[in-house]
Amino acid sequence: MNKRFLILPTFVIFLINSVSAHCPLCTIGAGVAGAGAVWLGVSKVVVALFIGAFAMSMGFWFSNIIKKRYVPFQKTLIVIVVFATTVFPLMPIFSAVGPLYLSFVGDYGTTYAVNYSLGSTLLGGIVILSSPSISRSLTRIRKGKMIPFQGMIITFLTLIITGSIIQILI
Repeated sequence: MNKRFLILPTFVIFLINSVSAHCPLCTIGAGVAGAGAVWLGVSKVVVALFIGAFAMSMGFWFSNIIKKRYVPFQKTLIVIVVFATTVFPLMPIFSAVGPLYLSFVGDYGTTYAVNYSLGSTLLGGIVILSSPSISRSLTRIRKGKMIPFQGMIITFLTLIITGSIIQILI
């Protein structure tokens, strides 16, 4: 691989005056991790799943920083903005477009081009949204007892299982 290809982006970063993302370091770090995973052979759709989970977690984290409520649905808006400003700049790295065949549309069916990565990113966000309720259900089943780091374990296991299923299917 040409070394200039790796060195040039490093110097270009220092020439940027402003960044539109919520956290340039986090976004670049997630992008580098995603690019490294793709380079190692992980499906781009699986990388998108983890980027979506990361973006949703960052959104919740940022929404809890501001304690005073300034606008209605403030926390939801912050989560959406952080999710979007993390995911959309990284889409060129892990974008995977493929066919979606719908046999019931038209006489012979219709095929649409679908961005699998965008759907997987949203699925990663849904996993993060559903993990607390799964954790509460497990605590209720165990009669109020929690496993140490239960929320993190459930989140990571759910992401790993979902990512493994996607990796095998695609």
